[in-house]
Amino acid sequence: MAEQPVRPIIVKKIKKVSGGHHGGAWKIAYADFVTAMMAFFLLMWLLGSASKGQLEGIESYFKTPLKVALMGGPSVGASDSLLKGGGKDLTKKQLQVKPKDGSKEKEKSPDLKEAQKALEAQEKEKLENLKAKIESTIDSNITLKQFKKQLMLDITSEGLRIIIVDEQNRPMFNSARAELQPYAKKILQEIGKMLNDVPNRIGLSGHTDATPFSTGESAYSNWELSADRANASRRELIAGGMDEFKLLRVVGLSSSALYDKENPFNPINRRISIIVMNKKAEERVIEDESMLSVGNKEDAAAVIDGVNATTETAE
Repeated sequence: MAEQPVRPIIVKKIKKVSGGHHGGAWKIAYADFVTAMMAFFLLMWLLGSASKGQLEGIESYFKTPLKVALMGGPSVGASDSLLKGGGKDLTKKQLQVKPKDGSKEKEKSPDLKEAQKALEAQEKEKLENLKAKIESTIDSNITLKQFKKQLMLDITSEGLRIIIVDEQNRPMFNSARAELQPYAKKILQEIGKMLNDVPNRIGLSGHTDATPFSTGESAYSNWELSADRANASRRELIAGGMDEFKLLRVVGLSSSALYDKENPFNPINRRISIIVMNKKAEERVIEDESMLSVGNKEDAAAVIDGVNATTETAE
């Protein structure tokens, strides 16, 4: 029997290819489309929010791009345009006016002076209201009304000033003493109740007339007396209900600031002056005290340095 020829073994490899719309290529195309649409809508939004002057500036830029690239030039469109180059120097049609002198328009900043004036006017109005309230209280209070002639109120550059003065036959204090009369205590306590109605700080000063002590100025004098009377008044204001932290300054001025300069012995010169300070006066007092503190520290440092230098030289 004839020998059969050996047949070759044929191996078929079938390569599977994902078909058409079942693959992932469409996803890339769709992502590109969405990106393009997003860029398009972003462009539309930017154009919609731009002013007419900015749009005209952009249009002018793209009309002559070669000229701008070769020759350069000033900015176009609005004064804050990002496109630099030639074209018309346009200004915004809305809320922008081209300066007559050709300079760049400066950004409007708040007028600090006007704001300060408004605050001062508001503060003055509050002090006027306090003044009216104190006057009304004096008129309605039977006890205080009889002392109305000894109470003077006015608005000064420092704020509301309340002055309690002596009368010839009705002094606030006994002669050369710092103890308040009962009626003066009542006045101060009533005023103390009303001073809490405003946040302003308080200044308090005591004054005497020019009558000197028999011992002269070297011992207990009008300076000590005026300071003691100011502190006695401070205690009565607090007793009436005033917050003690409102006090910023308590001083005795002796007869250095006479109310009646023509007659230095007039009883009206013997007085207690209460200042409801405005903000400017308060800041000035605090600043002056701060400067004094800094000056004292510098003087002390200079003295220490001088002592150290002397010691080193001696060694």
